[in-house]
Amino acid sequence: MSVALPSITGVRLTPILIADPPLLNLSGVHQPYTPRLIVEVLTSAGVIGLGETYGDAVYLERAAALSRELIGMSIGAVNAVAGLGRGADALLNDAPAASGLRGVLTTDKVRSSVVSAFEVAVFDALGRHLGVPVHTLLGGAVRDRVEYSGYLFYKWAEHPVEGASSDDWDAALDPAGIVAQARKFLAYGGFRSFKLKGGVLPPEQEIAAIRALAAEFPGAPLRLDPNGGWSMRTALQVAEELAGTIEYLEDPTAGLDDLAELHRRTAIPLATNMIVTCFDEIRPAFDRDAVQIVLSDHHFWGGLLATRDLAAICRTYGRGLSIHSNTHLGISLAAMTQVAATVPDLDYACDTHYPWQSEDVLTERFRFTDGCVAVPDAPGLGVDLDRAAMARLHERWKALPEYRNRDDVAAMRRADPAYRAPAAPKF
Repeated sequence: MSVALPSITGVRLTPILIADPPLLNLSGVHQPYTPRLIVEVLTSAGVIGLGETYGDAVYLERAAALSRELIGMSIGAVNAVAGLGRGADALLNDAPAASGLRGVLTTDKVRSSVVSAFEVAVFDALGRHLGVPVHTLLGGAVRDRVEYSGYLFYKWAEHPVEGASSDDWDAALDPAGIVAQARKFLAYGGFRSFKLKGGVLPPEQEIAAIRALAAEFPGAPLRLDPNGGWSMRTALQVAEELAGTIEYLEDPTAGLDDLAELHRRTAIPLATNMIVTCFDEIRPAFDRDAVQIVLSDHHFWGGLLATRDLAAICRTYGRGLSIHSNTHLGISLAAMTQVAATVPDLDYACDTHYPWQSEDVLTERFRFTDGCVAVPDAPGLGVDLDRAAMARLHERWKALPEYRNRDDVAAMRRADPAYRAPAAPKF
């Protein structure tokens, strides 16, 4: 005898702005505030499911359009939710420059990022209704905690914008600053592996920073990610100098052929969250042996089920898997942790920006112990929404329209009006 599940009766979309430190990357610097979108799926049983994704205008517009199609659907129809809006794909040529950090942005990638939040919210609602955690709905946890890597950035001490919120992290513009930052991550949550966002300073300085980390934290897994900002010549130099010191390079160059040649010549493992960010991009990368590790991201790939599909493909091809991060809050961290708990061969510590975010929309922040997050066993995602906090961040979104689209280039131009994002490899 089948049991009728509640239906979706409404969807609330709340765009917010969260404070973000002045973190440097290939494109520029993070703005003082970053847009996120909080999704609430309302059901006929009174249960509300939560989701989170990018809050830039292009995502908000797509979410508003697709949310109408959710009305009347059963919260058990997760596959139907994941397929919402699927159709013709096209380039988004007018997307903000910062979108380049996630590879070429297309209409279907935007759709996937929106649908991912809907799918997570529906899973949350279904778990709450049935009284089980999301990881149970995904087949069950194979670990009780998920390891994350300390995400290190070159950064300024403060934003060069009057009235911008301050942070508790000091400037980090040289190897000593990066090591000091890593010590803070160790004190904050016991992180045991570290990833450095590169492509900011000349490669020899970033090599020096990695070596300083290796000296300070012997045996700690280390990664370096220049977001495709190096030439083939530079990538070869870095790979040769850091062989045996780092566990992988992430997106050292921007082309499949260069990545394949780099791996062939150096044997260094190469990871990506720019070259392979959707299913159509998997086969060309694997056929060339250009990518050995895929950094999944349920926002990119369309949700938690798609993340598990990707994990199965990587397992079949003998490729490594981890999880990528962009600026996010606790709802996304909960979703990342729930799905990561169900993937048997999660070979590397996952990425997270969460320690950088001083604000959240949850009633209780996540805590890290030995660099790990305990997998929640409460129903659904295991988190609760702080409506007062969300309302404050929504009011900020209404008051500061200039930050409603993330644009690292524009943020850098506030400090240097002549700044231009690199149109070719930076180094």
